[in-house]
Amino acid sequence: MPDSLKTNKSLSQYSLTTAIPYINAKPHIGHVLEWFQADTIARYQRLLGKEVSFISGSDENSLKNVRAAEKAGVSVQEWLDQYAHVFEEAYKFFDISLTNFRRSSDSKLHWPGVQKLWELCDKSGDIYKKTYTGLYCVGCESFYAPDELIDGKCPEHLTVPETVQEENYFFRLSKYQKQILDLIESDQLKIVSDSFKNEMLGFVKKGLEDFSVSRTTSRARGVGVPVPNDPEQTMYVWFDALSVYLTAIGWGFDEDLFNKFWPVDAHFIGKGINRFHSVYWIGMLLSAGLPTPKSVVVHGYLTANGQKMSKSLGNVVDPFAFVEKYGLEPTRFYLLKEIPTHSDGDFNENRFKEVYTADLANGLGNLCSRVAKLAEKTGISGLPNNQQNNFDPEFTNFLVDFALDKAIQWIVAEIAQTDEYLSQQKPWKQEGDEQKTTLTEAVKRIVKIAYHLQPFMPQTAQKILEHFTQEKISALAPLFARLETTA
Repeated sequence: MPDSLKTNKSLSQYSLTTAIPYINAKPHIGHVLEWFQADTIARYQRLLGKEVSFISGSDENSLKNVRAAEKAGVSVQEWLDQYAHVFEEAYKFFDISLTNFRRSSDSKLHWPGVQKLWELCDKSGDIYKKTYTGLYCVGCESFYAPDELIDGKCPEHLTVPETVQEENYFFRLSKYQKQILDLIESDQLKIVSDSFKNEMLGFVKKGLEDFSVSRTTSRARGVGVPVPNDPEQTMYVWFDALSVYLTAIGWGFDEDLFNKFWPVDAHFIGKGINRFHSVYWIGMLLSAGLPTPKSVVVHGYLTANGQKMSKSLGNVVDPFAFVEKYGLEPTRFYLLKEIPTHSDGDFNENRFKEVYTADLANGLGNLCSRVAKLAEKTGISGLPNNQQNNFDPEFTNFLVDFALDKAIQWIVAEIAQTDEYLSQQKPWKQEGDEQKTTLTEAVKRIVKIAYHLQPFMPQTAQKILEHFTQEKISALAPLFARLETTA
């Protein structure tokens, strides 16, 4: 690797990304699930004392966005500006602790870096031009081989691909088949979990084919990064969008910043774009002489009450309305606990209510209220806030493996064990030192629970920590309101 491309990233830095979504509609519940997952890891790494780079952005140079703008009867730029703003505001609404948001239409901070990546791949002899006829899915912004279709349709969108013939530039992915295979098999590129890893191993072993990395300017319809030295060609959306991961941390304009945070520790993505991240992207980076990511963390899809979400069925969950109705952190808690981190899961409002009532209102909330009330009566002092600043090893292992559902279930088990402890000790019947000993232990356990809860429910955890580490503990207002029940 050339000296100029070596990085200085140390163990005191951690970097992660969400996928770079198309901005042809408002964020959906699947976006929010991924954001919560990535944000949990970002917050956890900060609690370990690391400097974290947490980036996302908007994929704007796609035909899908052009068609959405045309359907809405507005200019492409007006559409892109409107929805880029919607997404930026959505990250704030859902309290996602991003450090940077990069628009792929940013000609100043993004385009030069993408062109630099192109030129490095070209210098390696991996970009060439040829005429090609293929089956193109606009939804995926991807070509498909006939044997990849299901009943003649895109396996992801279940639509019939368009037949496209034109002269494009291609990337020599086939050249990197063995290197990519070795990276995945050795877990140097760790694909989480094993099912998604095995899927990619099968895809690579089947034989990698070179793929198109440009479109004609006329088919791109006026959006996209120009191919260096060829004004009639625009870069293919995946070559462009994936590069956001580089340009958002300085690639192409701030070498020190880039060297500080690359390679990324974790790409958080949905399963539908696994091969673009775990195969195509890796080939491009190898060609450019850049270090490859350490892990690709893959999640599944959400159904609603056991059915695929669709507008025609009327079962699409609006995450904004849901949060307005039930609160941000309860929604976050439910998604992270009840949806398996690395497989498909079902979003069910009735199940949400059950979890809210059992784990939050009757569980964590009731525990904190009971102990705080008893502590106020007996004059118990709070736990000094420097006495709980280490994560449990089992909990840590869950987060190292990105098993967020298991980590949050560990917290729920700690709450249940503390409730059981109180039921056995019955401090409301005890007196004197015996009562104080029981309540002091209960406070210690609550602080431990809150400390571990910080990556998952940061606002709730902070409220509990502040309350139970004050000099004298007072009564505590309910953390979670009771849900209204209908007869």
